[in-house]
Amino acid sequence: MLGSTALAGTGLAGSGVAYAQQAADPNQPVDIVVTATKRSERLQDVPISIQALGNTELDQRQVQSFDDYAKLLPSVSFQSFGPSQSQIYFRGVTSGGDGLHGGSAPASGLYLDEVPLTTIANNVDFHVYDIERVEALSGPQGTLYGASSLSGTLRLITNKPDASKFSAGYDLDLNKFGKGAVGGTAEAFVNIPLGERAAIRLVGFYEHDGGYIDNTPATRTYTLNDDDPTTNVTINNAKYVKKDFNDVDTWGGRAALKIDLDDDWTVMPGITYQRQVAHGAFLYDPRAGDLQVHDFTPDLNKDSWYQAALTIEGKLSDWDVTYAGGYFERHTSNQTDYSYYTVAYDGGSHQGGFYYTYFPTGNGGFLDPTTYQVLADRYTKMTHELRISSPAKEPLRLTAGLFFERQTDYIEADYIIPGISQIPQDGFFYPKPIPGFGDSTFRTRTNRVDRDYAAFADVAWDIVPNLTLDVGIRGFITKNTQIGFSGFAFNAADPNCVPTTSTDRPCTNINGKFVDSGETHKATLSWKFAPNKMVYATYSTGYRPGGLNRRTGILPYKSDTLDNFEIGWKTSWFDRKLTIGGAVFIEKWKKLQFGLSPVGQAGVTNIYNAGDARVHGIEGNFDWRMGGFQLSGSGTYVDAKLTTDFCQFDAAGNSVCVPGVVPAAARGTRLPIQPKFKGSATARYNFRLGSIDAYVQGSVLHQSNSRTFLTDAEYAAVGPTPAFTTADFAVGGQLGDMTFQIYIQNAFDARGELSRNTACAPSFCGAYYRVYPVKPQLFGIKFGHHF
Repeated sequence: MLGSTALAGTGLAGSGVAYAQQAADPNQPVDIVVTATKRSERLQDVPISIQALGNTELDQRQVQSFDDYAKLLPSVSFQSFGPSQSQIYFRGVTSGGDGLHGGSAPASGLYLDEVPLTTIANNVDFHVYDIERVEALSGPQGTLYGASSLSGTLRLITNKPDASKFSAGYDLDLNKFGKGAVGGTAEAFVNIPLGERAAIRLVGFYEHDGGYIDNTPATRTYTLNDDDPTTNVTINNAKYVKKDFNDVDTWGGRAALKIDLDDDWTVMPGITYQRQVAHGAFLYDPRAGDLQVHDFTPDLNKDSWYQAALTIEGKLSDWDVTYAGGYFERHTSNQTDYSYYTVAYDGGSHQGGFYYTYFPTGNGGFLDPTTYQVLADRYTKMTHELRISSPAKEPLRLTAGLFFERQTDYIEADYIIPGISQIPQDGFFYPKPIPGFGDSTFRTRTNRVDRDYAAFADVAWDIVPNLTLDVGIRGFITKNTQIGFSGFAFNAADPNCVPTTSTDRPCTNINGKFVDSGETHKATLSWKFAPNKMVYATYSTGYRPGGLNRRTGILPYKSDTLDNFEIGWKTSWFDRKLTIGGAVFIEKWKKLQFGLSPVGQAGVTNIYNAGDARVHGIEGNFDWRMGGFQLSGSGTYVDAKLTTDFCQFDAAGNSVCVPGVVPAAARGTRLPIQPKFKGSATARYNFRLGSIDAYVQGSVLHQSNSRTFLTDAEYAAVGPTPAFTTADFAVGGQLGDMTFQIYIQNAFDARGELSRNTACAPSFCGAYYRVYPVKPQLFGIKFGHHF
């Protein structure tokens, strides 16, 4: 991607205590069962740092999208440019340079039930409805979950078909942003038994999110980088002015069929489909005003995907056998105003003998140099996992399996100056249009294929009844191949660009393969020193594969690894009315991958290994139930810094350490994106109001400031995001099988900054950064009927 540095914000921490299905008595503690270890276990018995959100809390907190649940998970942070344009991180393990189509694999995994949804660049924004729970597994999960679980894994667990009874329900939501537009949601599900051994579950939804950012009137004058006012070009954005222009429509559904072949074997095929259309921009320009932008071209993001999955579970003797496979396909397209790239060059100095905004039309006029970008990806992912598990009640337990994944991405990118191909091409200007491809001045057409082969085993041994040693290992081979073209007109004219019969590119200047292999491992010692009280110590490792850089002459980037040392505790007190959990961790990140566009690289981003880093932190949560009153909270403190210098760059654009030369980021530099502290507290009171089981609830969420970019030059250009606090309130109740809520999110309309992003590389566009905010004040009412 030319000059686009996909950088953004972090989610707020929320209650780390999980709530499962709607309890008969909401004042009593609830056991939640998780499958994070590939076995069904009570959350409090699993010696892993897991935050879980059950369906009751998801409903009570009006969770529908990724942004909604990410803020409730204390160890999760994220980068985002808007819906379906996010990357997930755990415990601050991020360099701030991810989200590139041709770049690094994700640092964290995203799963829908048993099958991964993780994609290069941005993750899907799964609509949350009829969900059993969300599991956030902090720290490296490389033993059971593979290469895209360097810093953690996020799992979305759906409700399954149930042959024992018919059930159905619907939920309606109407909301309005305080200074913005109206939105709403309609959702429904039905579970239909098909005899005694089969059932089908169907889910459907439609969501409209109102906008809250205005594209306001503006004019812009390009000086064409000279001192002659007669060459100035002035434009306006009147054609695209609109209030609340960042609205979103999301619709889709799921279908799952569960068949019990006999008492031991079950087959469950399923399919999920979702389509999302997002208009406008989700980052505002502080120079234009609060929640305002000045965009001079249309903004549109489309994302459609489906996943077909098959799970087979059975027994061979008393061993469990599981096959989980899936096919995932996703199409995304994005058109974005890229004019600040033009503005930055127009305001800069004369570079290299060329004028970057000076385009004579040949008839005495000058072309409007405003640029926009058009990006598209076509992803596929085929996944197969076969595993066996020994009986869960034995003192020595084994889980072992084989895994294969093949994912592809056909990457399309064009950076367009309308009309540039129609003017004389012998002028003294740059960039030139790429011959044969219209008004595109930078074009990418590449086919990327990533393969992952793995075998894994995890053994748990009860040394004594309450002392367990758990060790695991995963061996893997990864292969990354890319072929295609990425570059400017002069790249297409390079004699090293190989002629091709393909009609989607001028020639081929990317054609390579990167193969790597290795292993990840873990060891955990857990001690249940009293009923409902456990401590554990873990050493685990994570891995992310290396790959190829698309620019000629730039070296491949190597794999990065994470070593995690963790001590945790999970305890319940006073007849389980008080639950306290947490973990202290030290993580060592080696050869961290980082996307950066060095000065002189024309805004093209390369992937580098930016040295080593360490992460020190503590995370904790509590839940205290006192009759009808419940107080819960959670928080994470992270101190993440470089432990080696990230050096400067040579003329070819490679990172080179030269004695006496100031590094791009020195040892001790704080890692970007992650705030040092995120935390929240929620107070809830349940009471009877006549025949209604009612409640009132209030939550406070706080996030400290964060560094926006890793390198000193980029950070100096953009600055930090400040600390902020938001508050949410809700009242509601249940009458029979009907529920209702009235809520307000971000009640005091705090303008919290989750990130500061730039349209192109901060070395060019730092002065024109935009802000990705927390959602502004939102009022809503919700009604549900489940029967």
